[in-house]
Amino acid sequence: MKWKVLFLVSSVILIGFLAISFAEFEYGFVPKDEQIVNRTPTQFNEEVEYDLMGEFLTSESVKKLKEQHRQHVLSPENGAIKIDDELIEEGKEFFYKETFGNEVFLTDILGFIDGPFQIANVTKAILQLKGEPTTNLRVELSEDVTIGDKTWKKGEKIDTGLDVAKGALTPLGIPISYSDGRLRAGLSCAACHASVEPQTGKVLQGVPNADFDSGMLVALATNSSAFFPTAQIESLKDYIRDTNRTITNSKGEEEILPDPVALEKVVDETFIKWPKGNFDTSADLTSNPTQTPDAFTLGDHPYSWNGFSIIGPFKGLSTFNNKVHSFNSDSLSLSEHSDALLEIDKEIYIGTILQNAANEEYRYDPTSSMKPSEFFKTVDTTPNVPGSNEGVKPPTYPKVSKVTPHGLVVTSIGTEVGRENNALSAFQNTLTPPPYEPKVSEETKAKGRDVFERAGCIQCHSGRAFTNNRIIPTEEIKTEPTRAKAMKGIDKILGDSLMYAPNTPTPLPPNPKVLRVPTDHIDEDQMNLAFVIDSNGGYKVKGLIGLAFTAPYLHDGGVSVGDNEESDLGIPGTIMKGQFPNPYNSLKAVIDKELRQKVIQANSSVQDLEEMNVKGVGHEYWVDRTTGFTDEEQAALINYLLSETSPDLKK
Repeated sequence: MKWKVLFLVSSVILIGFLAISFAEFEYGFVPKDEQIVNRTPTQFNEEVEYDLMGEFLTSESVKKLKEQHRQHVLSPENGAIKIDDELIEEGKEFFYKETFGNEVFLTDILGFIDGPFQIANVTKAILQLKGEPTTNLRVELSEDVTIGDKTWKKGEKIDTGLDVAKGALTPLGIPISYSDGRLRAGLSCAACHASVEPQTGKVLQGVPNADFDSGMLVALATNSSAFFPTAQIESLKDYIRDTNRTITNSKGEEEILPDPVALEKVVDETFIKWPKGNFDTSADLTSNPTQTPDAFTLGDHPYSWNGFSIIGPFKGLSTFNNKVHSFNSDSLSLSEHSDALLEIDKEIYIGTILQNAANEEYRYDPTSSMKPSEFFKTVDTTPNVPGSNEGVKPPTYPKVSKVTPHGLVVTSIGTEVGRENNALSAFQNTLTPPPYEPKVSEETKAKGRDVFERAGCIQCHSGRAFTNNRIIPTEEIKTEPTRAKAMKGIDKILGDSLMYAPNTPTPLPPNPKVLRVPTDHIDEDQMNLAFVIDSNGGYKVKGLIGLAFTAPYLHDGGVSVGDNEESDLGIPGTIMKGQFPNPYNSLKAVIDKELRQKVIQANSSVQDLEEMNVKGVGHEYWVDRTTGFTDEEQAALINYLLSETSPDLKK
């Protein structure tokens, strides 16, 4: 009978709202403690009482400040953020439900649920589970669709990779809402940075959703072109078909918009090639998707694959969270900087995104007398910030800064500036992975640790989180270089590193308190690598916490091996076959030269992966026979890493 009750409840929530058609409604699944596998937190919130613009103040530090009568240092006016259970609990809620209003961009502009992929069929798929969990919600398409050389028929089920916890009414990280007569779907952190344990249906917090097919779902949207900066686009002028589609650009000159059909076609064909578990977050007109990172963030700074989140609260983690909810879910937020970064005039940029918007209310008509920016102002529900997500302009606006490199501080109006980002950071820093199974003997661990040190791994992967917190130049690490260069040119629009005091209310008061974010502790060469200044960029030394739950490996997720290391090679032999990578065999491919070459060869055999810059190359630090280590020593190292990087971090 339980599934029948779920059917009735879900029908009311997700489809009809017939009895309350004028009411507004929001729902997102937040697991209770008993629905979570890895509930044991780090001692972060026990050891640390405050964050002071990236410096953690322990209880002992706070005690000394008080003894020195320097309590004023702990004031929000100085940038101090108190880390307590309330902030962490808020962070958990935000992790699963907070969207900063990205429902508008994803639904009304992108058309995430307006094409062949629709909420009604998502609901149907969940109801067919009858309360049981899944790590791959299979959803019927509502119409025929062809993208490139792939065709799907109406009623055919696609693998979405969306996870549904036991008894949940929506997928993890997909909150739904109803307002203005329209059903909308948003995206929260949990869609990508949490997953479901198949056996129990419980939630694995911080474990990336390795088979989430975000590329396919964006390609199925009716206006995928809204994310054109992340596609493989040499020039928008290549897609001009009708010279009558002219607008007045920001310089007062006539310019032609690209043809929406032609552009949509090439953007769809790009996104459909992204491997599952990957997403491109770089606005560089080059498709170079990266593997979804885990959320075991404590000690793993700087953040993001190239380490650009290097300063600010929580050692840059709040900067990273801010980026996720600005450009990553609202490309309009880049409009003020499209000319400097992409050589695309602001009006062309906005017009290209809006000319095929899913909701007619947001659709720009080039035959109108208005510029695209003028039109957007008439429909924008967040008129005081760039884009459609909720937030405030940073102190440096219209310039960006190293603490707000995407020109927006996402914040729900009515809260303190950055409160949600800081709460998310505090919560993520408490997350630990589940223990590794099977158990590894202490003797094997000791032998593996010895190999780890003798092989030189410890030179980079040191400390509590197994990282030295450095960025390595691409010329040295030799991983695929395009993603590392994604922020090239940002120095042209960089202002001072400023932030609002964390107790600043929103809407912003007339003269909000502005603070200078410390940067002196960051080596200049490291900063230049992070922001691709006089360099080709680099990749940060990834912390190794949770290795057993984060395969495939390297920034592009290209090092992937299945249960059979002879046949299940690379992305084609695993993820493209619907098979999760085997952590042991995949980690072996990271350090075994012969196996890695087989993985690289398998990846290069698929043209789609080659075009998306997913190769699995680089990090050529071998621990195998070529460097004098036996198979037994290699196995001990792998078992050590898998077991010791999934521990209770309280030690």
